[in-house]
Amino acid sequence: MRPTSVSDPVPPQDLSGLVGHRMIYTYANGWQYEMYVKNATTIDYRIHSGHVGGRWVKDQDVDLVALAPGVFKISWTEPTGTNVVVTVVPEQRVLHGTIFFPHWIELDGDKTVLYQNDHLDEMRRYRDAGPTYPIYVVPEFAHVTVFEHVGENDETVIDTAPGDLPAGFADRTN
Repeated sequence: MRPTSVSDPVPPQDLSGLVGHRMIYTYANGWQYEMYVKNATTIDYRIHSGHVGGRWVKDQDVDLVALAPGVFKISWTEPTGTNVVVTVVPEQRVLHGTIFFPHWIELDGDKTVLYQNDHLDEMRRYRDAGPTYPIYVVPEFAHVTVFEHVGENDETVIDTAPGDLPAGFADRTN
């Protein structure tokens, strides 16, 4: 890989090691998430357990970059005001995520436990009403238990609420 510089700041962007893949991962704090990297600019995800377990989202716009061969960073801002940065190293089955929850979600995260896409205006109203600060920062490492290529832009990969999945769905490994 060539070094970056002021005049050439972006390393080569081979995103094929992550785009079109589903990951199920569990953070060290026990929170379990599932992410489908639908394409280079969009993810779908489900939260199986944790502070906002039961929440699921489709078509979240993201910034996805390759930091180095096989090392990826995904970042986004949600309509709730939550910001997320996830660094993924698929070959090592490890990721590190930092979630920046606005204070209103720390106080009452249950308001977000739904299919967000049907409640976008409501999420924006909660965000705007706040309170925003202090930010609830959750930095955690996670172990990736499922990493599988399922293809790009498949609307069926994440199309069901976490609670409606077959028993043991999120507990499997590969």
